[in-house]
Amino acid sequence: MVERWAENPYWQHFCGYEYLQHELPLHPTSLVKWRKRVGDRLESMLIETIELARSTKAMSARSTDHVNVDTTVQEKAIAFPTDACLYHSMRRTLVRLAKARGIPLRQSYKRVGKRAFARQNRYAHARQMKRAGRECRRLKTYLRRTVSDISRKYSEPDEVLKTELSKAARLLNQQRQALQ
Repeated sequence: MVERWAENPYWQHFCGYEYLQHELPLHPTSLVKWRKRVGDRLESMLIETIELARSTKAMSARSTDHVNVDTTVQEKAIAFPTDACLYHSMRRTLVRLAKARGIPLRQSYKRVGKRAFARQNRYAHARQMKRAGRECRRLKTYLRRTVSDISRKYSEPDEVLKTELSKAARLLNQQRQALQ
């Protein structure tokens, strides 16, 4: 964001600069550090700003009746349903739960799963999609084997394990064109 500011004359003009600035206005991490320092107090700062604008007549009371919030640049924690990370994290969760309950698994796929996940990320970054897809299918196979192993050896799962197994089954059944 800060680097784009240095390249964009419109943003600089909007900030009050008359000439194009070539150096960064502040260190790129200072915004993140400020946001962490402010934390939950940001909402109270917004309330104070609105009250100050009302008291100085810079803003009418009617202008707060309808508020538009733009979230287009806000990060969203949405993963694609057939994402390799979902397969990897679900397998790790199931292995951890099985170990806590004393279920002996045939194989945890810890080492090979970690390696396949790293390879998948590497291949996808290099735009080698056939190889990345192969590693994703391998991770899905590891998850499917783990689910079947737990289901076979632990016929009466408790509520937490039952929930995680149903999530894993739903994840394994999802298709690329599925809406769920």
